[in-house]
Amino acid sequence: MILLAVLFLCFISSYSASVKGHTTGLSLNNDRLYKLTYSTEVLLDRGKGKLQDNVGYRISSNVDVALLWRNPDGDDDQLIQITMKDVNVENVNQQRGEKNIFKGKSPPKIIGKENLEALQRPMLLHLIHGKKLQNWSVRSLPGFIQVKDFYSYKNEPVAIENIKRGLASLFQTQLSSGTTNEVDISGNCKVTYQAHQDKVIKIKALDSCKIERSGFTTPNQVLGVSSKATSVTTYKIEDSFVIAVLAEEIHALGLNFLRTITGKIVSKQKLELKTTEAGPRLMSGKQVTAMVKAVNSKYTAIPIVGQIFQSQCKGCPSLLEHWQSTRKYLQPDNLSKAEAVRNFLAFVQHLRTAKKEEILQILKTESKEVLPQLVDAVTSAQTSDSLEAILDFLDFKSDSSVILQERFLYACGFASHPNEELLRALISKFKGSIGSSDIRETVMIIIGALVRKLCQNEGCKLKAVVEAKKLILGGLEKAGKKEDTTMYLLALKNALLPEGVPLLLKYAEAGEGHISHLATTTLQRYDLPFITDEVKKTLNRIYHQNHKVHEKTVRTTAAAVILNNNPSYMEVKNILLSVGELPQEMNKYMLSIVQDILRFEMPASKMIRRVLKEMVAHNYDRFSRSGSSSAYTGYIERSPHSASTYSLDILYSGSGILRRSNLNIFQYIGKAGLHGSQVVIEAQGLEALIAATPDEGEENLDSYAGMSAILFDVQLRPVTFFNGYSDLMSKMLSASGDPITVVKGLILIIDHSQELQLQSGLKANIEVQGGLAIDISGAMEFSLWYRESKTRVKNRQFEKKYERLSTGRGYVSQRRKESLLSGCEFPLHQENSDMCKVVFAPQPDSTSSGWF
Repeated sequence: MILLAVLFLCFISSYSASVKGHTTGLSLNNDRLYKLTYSTEVLLDRGKGKLQDNVGYRISSNVDVALLWRNPDGDDDQLIQITMKDVNVENVNQQRGEKNIFKGKSPPKIIGKENLEALQRPMLLHLIHGKKLQNWSVRSLPGFIQVKDFYSYKNEPVAIENIKRGLASLFQTQLSSGTTNEVDISGNCKVTYQAHQDKVIKIKALDSCKIERSGFTTPNQVLGVSSKATSVTTYKIEDSFVIAVLAEEIHALGLNFLRTITGKIVSKQKLELKTTEAGPRLMSGKQVTAMVKAVNSKYTAIPIVGQIFQSQCKGCPSLLEHWQSTRKYLQPDNLSKAEAVRNFLAFVQHLRTAKKEEILQILKTESKEVLPQLVDAVTSAQTSDSLEAILDFLDFKSDSSVILQERFLYACGFASHPNEELLRALISKFKGSIGSSDIRETVMIIIGALVRKLCQNEGCKLKAVVEAKKLILGGLEKAGKKEDTTMYLLALKNALLPEGVPLLLKYAEAGEGHISHLATTTLQRYDLPFITDEVKKTLNRIYHQNHKVHEKTVRTTAAAVILNNNPSYMEVKNILLSVGELPQEMNKYMLSIVQDILRFEMPASKMIRRVLKEMVAHNYDRFSRSGSSSAYTGYIERSPHSASTYSLDILYSGSGILRRSNLNIFQYIGKAGLHGSQVVIEAQGLEALIAATPDEGEENLDSYAGMSAILFDVQLRPVTFFNGYSDLMSKMLSASGDPITVVKGLILIIDHSQELQLQSGLKANIEVQGGLAIDISGAMEFSLWYRESKTRVKNRQFEKKYERLSTGRGYVSQRRKESLLSGCEFPLHQENSDMCKVVFAPQPDSTSSGWF
């Protein structure tokens, strides 16, 4: 469901809106005053086609333009004065009725008296006709008019100066066709002019504009936001004179994996000549700077490019007050409700503007029941202040707060836009003293996840990333203990460093049991370019056991990597010929894998069909093997632009005991993919319970059972149900059915923030967030009497997407698994309307849902 709201801020704060503008320079005559009308409006469109749900406002004024000075040596240099008068603010959508916040309010009340005075002070433009300026990458073309210098009064509010810049940019134009670069309020942009008999059309490529603006997005495109921006300005010409300028700028956005979540910012500008009358006489002089001082010494030259400013909310609730209204929704009993995720997302926004001391105060005074959820929120804020606060609060030297430390680390792993500061902090913690061995392992695993995300954002050469790479690869190469080897392999499984492939091959082929399997599954996560012929040679030796005997789990994983990465004819043929020579359950498993590839039309299916034309590979003897092992892949959802798939494969031992089950969920958008989740249950060495004979290569395996999970492309620390025969018997005799938690918490999975500098000088903010409350746990139960085991995996999650345009708030979709809640509507939190801002909250009319 989409719920859009517009937040109209004081000018001193920020204009949460948008408009369009860049256009023409007017040809001005001496001693004349030109009377024009100017209006700029912005509209937030929900994309539903219902006008009554759209919100926006219009700023209109009269404009006086006069030529003050002309270069006596020629007509190329001009100094003009522009003054906005009779400024008015009104609602664009007259159907808002009683919801119109401007109704009955005067411009000074809406804008502020001082801001209105500043807006109506004259500005000066130094125009250059048909010349190339050295500091602009612009080529000289006939009829080209540039704004060389922009003069405004000193110490005016930046928001007011930006509105003036938006109007001034309309005086920059070119009356002939061509493509060039221009510098105006939008930055340095590529523009194309199309000249016609009675008009000139200016098309600005907004994606080419070079301007500093804050923002971030999720690295993975599946969870990202797509946007498209257009800018068209039309100059109407009559008798070789520009009589009107019409500009329109549109910013459209949509959530990639759920196309029903969309929004649009439409802004317009209109400058129109009404009449002329007698004006001021030309000033005499040769230097434009002297002329500016003669007009008013308070004028100063400022850049015409839009400037950044921070909004300051006056009288808004403090962070503590926000938390007091939020904490009741984050109680453990309420985490399964929609309000929990909604309030989590809202509180993350407040934390991003909070100072370290405020955050630390709340952390230190909160109760232990709500503290884990607070840690999730503070870490998800991803600001320097929030990071410093949480690091000061957590004591990694103590093992008394393991739960909080783990929640912090997993929130770091799922961070939407991690920075070098966060990675450097975790490296420092790893090198320091850590009270819990599990937390030490988790720190290294999350370091690997951060390395990958930073590299995806072109940060591979950052000092902290280089140090982390050396830490992972060096630790893996020199690891003396099995536990350390496992830890660094898991970190490499997240980092996916190309430099780590040779080490993975070494451990995959020469390692024992669990280590060999972990190294092989790590290779399975690498993309096709890294699975070279040399890698596949090693994997073929593992599968066919050319050098040593390997466990079934290692061999089947090696075969899966080969089949999923452009296998050759002989590789496929040799794998098919091995069927019939393998242990019974492995025979059945490999047949299921091949049949699944053929049925699902995976890339290797064409090569497999070629091989199956040979009778020696395709016959009844091979394809009639019996067993309980299986593999299956199917669609959860499929559309022309996206697909969600699941796959489940189960491998049993020869005695019928579960050896491995592997459930995967993937989401694809075009060529981009996201490993949404993976849950792997592994068990070994359990044949002694039923007096069965172990399979070849597994005679000396210790009793073990555990679970490993990947969530949103992040490998989590595996959990162990039991390790060793004595531990197994202890668990059985204790008869504890309590599940072991793999991951639990509130996760920020979609996080997009974008600040737009609109041509009108107004500022628009786009924010899209998606949150997830999740609890994945598992348990394994045994019965000696019935000689059976039961594995239970519990996955409870609630997800919510949240979209905010122009600092308004809109909760755009919600869905709850296990039928806890679906399609519910929630009122927006409304700020104090007496303090700078008012929230529009039109009621939603539809519900949208989608798969992660």
